[in-house]
Order: sequence, then C-alpha cells, then structure tokens
Amino acid sequence: MHNLSIKMETTPTIKDAYSLFHKGILALSRAEMQGFRVDVDYILRKREFLQRKLERTEIKFKETDFYADWCKSTKGKVNINSSTQLGDYLYKTKGFTALKYTKSNGNGSTDDEALKQLNIPELDFLFEKKKIKKTIDVLDGFYNEQVDGTIHPFYNLHLVRTFRSSSDSPNFQNIPKRDEEMMTLCRRALFPREGHQLLEVDFGQLEVRISACYNKDETLINDILHGDMHRDMAAEIFMLDNFDKNNKGHKLLRQAAKNGFVFAQFYGDYYKNCAENLASNWCQLPKTGKWKYGQGVVIDEIGKPFKPYHISDHLISKGIKEYGTITKTERGYVVTGFLKHVQDIENNFWNVRYKKYKQWKDDWFAEYQKKGFFDLYTGFRCSGVMKKNDVINYPVQGAAFHCLLWSFIQLDAFIIENNLDSRIIGQIHDSLIIDVNPKELKLIGETVHKITTVDLPKHWPWIIVPLEIDAEICGVDESWVKKEKYDLV
Repeated sequence: MHNLSIKMETTPTIKDAYSLFHKGILALSRAEMQGFRVDVDYILRKREFLQRKLERTEIKFKETDFYADWCKSTKGKVNINSSTQLGDYLYKTKGFTALKYTKSNGNGSTDDEALKQLNIPELDFLFEKKKIKKTIDVLDGFYNEQVDGTIHPFYNLHLVRTFRSSSDSPNFQNIPKRDEEMMTLCRRALFPREGHQLLEVDFGQLEVRISACYNKDETLINDILHGDMHRDMAAEIFMLDNFDKNNKGHKLLRQAAKNGFVFAQFYGDYYKNCAENLASNWCQLPKTGKWKYGQGVVIDEIGKPFKPYHISDHLISKGIKEYGTITKTERGYVVTGFLKHVQDIENNFWNVRYKKYKQWKDDWFAEYQKKGFFDLYTGFRCSGVMKKNDVINYPVQGAAFHCLLWSFIQLDAFIIENNLDSRIIGQIHDSLIIDVNPKELKLIGETVHKITTVDLPKHWPWIIVPLEIDAEICGVDESWVKKEKYDLV
C-alpha cells in the first residue's frame, strides 16, 4: 500500500521524515518518467525570434549616451554582460549611491531591484536583454533535454537545506511566473499527452497558513479565516479611505502591499528595504527630491472628462510629499517622508498587530541558540550555523513543502490503486501539475480537494488552520498557457 493517511497521534519523528522522503522520491520518479510533451518546432522558431530581439535590444543600448560614456571610461573594453564592470562604472566612476550591497564582497549590488531604484532609463535595455536571455535559456533547456518530443525533469529531495525540493535537467521550477510575457513564451511549449488536459492545483497562502501553525498568533489566524491582511495593509500603507476591490489601481496597491511589505516582513526584511521596493518598484516614484503631481503609477481616474490620478497625487494629498531620508544624529536616527511612514507601519505590524508572531520568532531563535538545532513539525531536523532569518523561515518553508509532498504521494497512490490513466507530471513549489484524462477530470479534482483539505490536516494534527486549494485547467490538447479557473468540487 502507498497510503500515509492514518492519523498520527504523536509528534512526527526523524523516522517519519525519512518515510515521507522515501515515498516522496518514488512518487516523484514516476512523474519524471511520465514527463511533459514539448513542441520542438515552436521552440526552434521562438528561439530564433528571441535571438533577433536580443540582438536588436543590444544594438539600441549601444546607441545610448550611457553606453558611450561607459565605453569611454573603460577605454573601449566594455563587457555589458559583466555585473562587476557595471557596478564599478555606476558606483565608482559615476558616483551613484548603492542602495544594496552584495553579501560576497560588500560591493554595490547590480541585481534588478537595486538597478531599478537608480531610475536610469538606459538600464531598461539591460533589463530587457536579461529577460530575453533567461527565456532563451529556458527554451534551450527544454530542447536540449527532450527525447522524442518529451522532457523528463528531475526532482531532488536531497539538495536544499530547508528540506524542500529542487529540479534540474531541465529545471522545471525555474520557468518564469511573475513576468507574464516570459511565462507565456515558455509555457506555450509544454503540452499534455494527446487527448489529455493539463490541470494545475495550487495551495493558497500555504506558507502563511503554516507559519500560523507555528506561532499561533490569534490575529494572524483570524486574518486567514475571516480577513484580508493584504487589503488591510494596502489601505494602511497607501492611506486608502475606501478600498475598492474592483478598482484596478487599488488591486495593484494590494499586490504591492502583499509582495512588497507583508511577505517581506514575514521573511525577515525591514522597513527601509520595504519602503524602497514599494516606492521605486511598485509605485515608480523617484527617491530623490520632492514628489510632483502626475508621477508614478495611475491608481484611478477622476473628473469629467476623466483624468489619470497618480499615486503621487494621492500621497501628496495625504501629506507625504517625498521618499525621505535617514539621518544619523547624536540622539539617534531621524527618519522622514515615506520612509518614516513605512517605519511606523512596521512598528505597528509587529508590536500591535502580530505581536505574538514576533514573540514566537524571538523565542524560536533563542531556543535554537541554546541547542544548535530545531525540529520541523514534520520530523526533520535543521542544524548548524544559521542566521535568525533562516531559523525562523526554514521550519515554515520546509513544512509547507512537506504538505505538498504528502499530497503528491497520496494522489499518486490513488491513481495507481485505481488504475487511472491520469498522471502527475510536475511540481513547482506549492503546486501540482497533472496530465488528466478528460473522463477522469471530475474524479481527480474531487480527490485532490479531499486529500489537501481534509486528509492532510487529519494526518498532521498540528495543522490548526484550514488549507485551501485553487485550480486552473487547460483545454484538451492545449498548451500550458491557455488556462481558466476550475472548481475542484
């Protein structure tokens, strides 16, 4: 039998952890053997198109004054693919202030987040170049690893310190998701078996829910069950008197609050980085000088005829007129502007809203410092030298993946025991990808829902909040791009 669904009456042990990974690697190997069908002709055509686009983008960049000055500073020896050379030019030659520093050598960072905050228009060509190159690399991975039009990605359970999975040959978990264009170009190459459909099922807010199982913060649990923390934080950060979920601008600001503040704070970031991300990346506001009306993203339309209402218009009306500064004085640090606003919100976030979560983080880290290790609720043990952020994030990230892996094992066993034609063929973080026989779609959907929302919490009683699962379905013989929402039950 392949079933693990008997309720555990005791805390999981290392033996239980081994059993999970043993069964997990067998189930994942069956997904590897099945694989994805790929459109080889599409990959070749699209790769040629992207290569031409890459060359045009590079030519446009080399026509800019920015490149000419960079070339002059290096005496004609520019390597536009060298992050070290770019960093030297920006921070040493031109004197830009680095907003982030690398962990390896302490030099100014040249990752996308750091460069976007410099607000240098010419760098957009380099961002585009990098995006195109990554898309080509993904498609090349599909082409190079396909055998007779099928790829068989490997899934590993022994390489990640958090006891999550990884993937290679090709790296199926590296397919772009946040960039809509890149995601579409890559997923368009992937198909189910002929006459089948691709079904993707994804846990909703899984890591947030698992974190609540550890810290047992009543406010966080209530927000999961009844509230909307991302909406609340968007309203607080951007001072929205009436949040309208149907307003595109408000939806954008909710996404900004979710990814630029809430998740960042949960994973150990602090107000300065959050403020930079929110203002520069999400709202597209300058970091220097007073803000002016008409700057940043459009969040609404007002008047007749309608005129765009920018985020700067709104924040200025609320009394926040600039990004702000952090100044060191004899009495400490003086923070102004939007920076000060986000600092105040951070203080309320941890000392009022989620103070029990904060206490758990302090207690959990203190216990690790005493013992040199900590145990996940799923029986795995993490030990060795770790930073505080690692200590508070690893148990959540690991246990969240184990919820997915346990569900993967159960569905795989159900398919085998019932001699079904459908197959699990992939796993990305909190989601499963299933190659479904249309005649079995209803049965598979109902089974996945039961396994993830009913059987899983019974198996691990430490799961004290409900788990939710969402699904999207592709049409018969359609690529992974053409998806629509699907109700599992």
